[in-house]
Amino acid sequence: MNDFFLWTSIILGLLVLACLYRGVGGPGFLNRIVAVNVIGTKIVVILALMGFIIDRIDMFVDISLVYVLLNFLGTLAAAKYLERKGAI
Repeated sequence: MNDFFLWTSIILGLLVLACLYRGVGGPGFLNRIVAVNVIGTKIVVILALMGFIIDRIDMFVDISLVYVLLNFLGTLAAAKYLERKGAI
C-alpha cells in the first residue's frame, strides 16, 4: 500500500509542476490565482499521503490543516484586492 501512496504522490507532484506552468504563464490574473489554489490543494493531499507513508498521519494532518487555512486566506486576500482594484 505504501508503494501506491508513493506513486500517487509522485504523480501529484508532476501535476503540481503542470499547474505551476499555468500559474507562471497564465493569460490573466484570475487564472494564476486558480492555479496557485490548485497547487495548494494538491500539496495538502501530498502531505496527507506522506503521513500515511511515514505512519505519522496525526502530525501531517495538523500541518495540512494549517496549510489549507493559509491557502484559503491567500485566495481571499487576492480576491479582496482584485475587488477593490475593480479588475473583477
